[in-house]
Amino acid sequence: MKNTNQLTKFLAIGSLSISLMACAMFSGRESAGEYVDDATITSEVKGDILGDPALKVLQVNVETMQGVVQLSGFVDSSQSEAKAVSLARHVHGVKSVKDNLVVR
Repeated sequence: MKNTNQLTKFLAIGSLSISLMACAMFSGRESAGEYVDDATITSEVKGDILGDPALKVLQVNVETMQGVVQLSGFVDSSQSEAKAVSLARHVHGVKSVKDNLVVR
Protein backbone atom coordinates (compact mmCIF):
# COMPACT_ATOMS: atom_id res chain seq x y z
CA MET A 1 0.00 0.00 0.00
CA LYS A 2 2.85 2.37 0.86
CA ASN A 3 4.49 1.79 -2.55
CA THR A 4 1.20 2.50 -4.30
CA ASN A 5 0.83 5.85 -2.49
CA GLN A 6 4.40 6.81 -3.35
CA LEU A 7 3.89 5.84 -6.97
CA THR A 8 0.65 7.83 -7.11
CA LYS A 9 2.37 10.90 -5.66
CA PHE A 10 5.29 10.53 -8.06
CA LEU A 11 2.96 10.25 -11.06
CA ALA A 12 0.89 13.22 -9.91
CA ILE A 13 3.96 15.41 -9.46
CA GLY A 14 5.34 14.28 -12.81
CA SER A 15 2.07 15.00 -14.58
CA LEU A 16 1.84 18.44 -13.01
CA SER A 17 5.42 19.25 -13.99
CA ILE A 18 4.86 18.17 -17.58
CA SER A 19 1.61 20.15 -17.75
CA LEU A 20 3.31 23.32 -16.52
CA MET A 21 6.17 22.95 -18.99
CA ALA A 22 3.74 22.29 -21.83
CA CYS A 23 1.71 25.39 -20.98
CA ALA A 24 4.80 27.57 -21.12
CA MET A 25 6.01 25.92 -24.32
CA PHE A 26 2.73 26.12 -26.21
CA SER A 27 1.76 29.62 -25.13
CA GLY A 28 5.09 30.94 -26.41
CA ARG A 29 5.42 33.01 -23.27
CA GLU A 30 7.71 32.22 -20.42
CA SER A 31 8.46 29.74 -17.69
CA ALA A 32 7.03 30.04 -14.21
CA GLY A 33 10.36 31.41 -12.95
CA GLU A 34 10.50 34.03 -15.70
CA TYR A 35 6.92 35.02 -14.93
CA VAL A 36 7.80 35.62 -11.28
CA ASP A 37 10.92 37.59 -12.27
CA ASP A 38 8.89 39.71 -14.69
CA ALA A 39 6.22 40.38 -12.07
CA THR A 40 8.95 41.53 -9.68
CA ILE A 41 10.47 43.81 -12.32
CA THR A 42 7.05 45.28 -13.14
CA SER A 43 6.37 46.00 -9.46
CA GLU A 44 9.76 47.65 -8.97
CA VAL A 45 9.41 49.83 -12.08
CA LYS A 46 5.89 50.92 -11.07
CA GLY A 47 7.07 51.69 -7.55
CA ASP A 48 10.04 53.73 -8.78
CA ILE A 49 7.91 55.71 -11.22
CA LEU A 50 5.14 56.41 -8.71
CA GLY A 51 7.63 57.16 -5.94
CA ASP A 52 9.61 59.75 -7.87
CA PRO A 53 8.47 63.24 -6.76
CA ALA A 54 9.85 64.82 -9.95
CA LEU A 55 7.43 62.85 -12.10
CA LYS A 56 3.96 64.21 -12.60
CA VAL A 57 2.63 61.04 -14.12
CA LEU A 58 -0.87 61.09 -15.49
CA GLN A 59 -1.05 57.44 -16.43
CA VAL A 60 1.78 54.99 -17.07
CA ASN A 61 1.27 51.29 -17.68
CA VAL A 62 4.15 48.88 -17.13
CA GLU A 63 4.33 45.40 -18.63
CA THR A 64 7.30 43.05 -18.60
CA MET A 65 8.00 39.92 -20.61
CA GLN A 66 11.30 38.06 -20.39
CA GLY A 67 13.03 41.12 -18.95
CA VAL A 68 11.76 43.54 -21.60
CA VAL A 69 9.78 46.37 -20.03
CA GLN A 70 7.13 48.16 -22.06
CA LEU A 71 6.00 51.58 -20.86
CA SER A 72 2.76 52.89 -22.31
CA GLY A 73 0.26 55.56 -21.42
CA PHE A 74 0.57 59.28 -20.85
CA VAL A 75 3.00 61.70 -19.21
CA ASP A 76 2.93 65.48 -18.94
CA SER A 77 6.32 66.29 -20.53
CA SER A 78 9.21 64.86 -22.50
CA GLN A 79 11.31 65.20 -19.32
CA SER A 80 8.86 62.97 -17.48
CA GLU A 81 9.02 60.48 -20.33
CA ALA A 82 12.82 60.39 -20.24
CA LYS A 83 12.83 60.07 -16.44
CA ALA A 84 10.34 57.14 -16.50
CA VAL A 85 12.42 55.33 -19.14
CA SER A 86 15.61 55.95 -17.15
CA LEU A 87 14.05 54.63 -13.94
CA ALA A 88 12.86 51.49 -15.75
CA ARG A 89 16.30 50.87 -17.30
CA HIS A 90 17.98 50.94 -13.89
CA VAL A 91 15.82 48.24 -12.30
CA HIS A 92 17.73 45.00 -11.74
CA GLY A 93 16.83 42.38 -14.34
CA VAL A 94 15.65 44.77 -17.06
CA LYS A 95 17.14 43.80 -20.43
CA SER A 96 15.59 46.63 -22.44
CA VAL A 97 12.80 49.22 -22.34
CA LYS A 98 10.22 49.86 -25.05
CA ASP A 99 9.00 53.43 -24.77
CA ASN A 100 5.41 53.79 -25.95
CA LEU A 101 4.65 56.79 -23.73
CA VAL A 102 2.74 59.75 -25.15
CA VAL A 103 3.30 63.31 -23.95
CA ARG A 104 0.01 65.08 -23.29
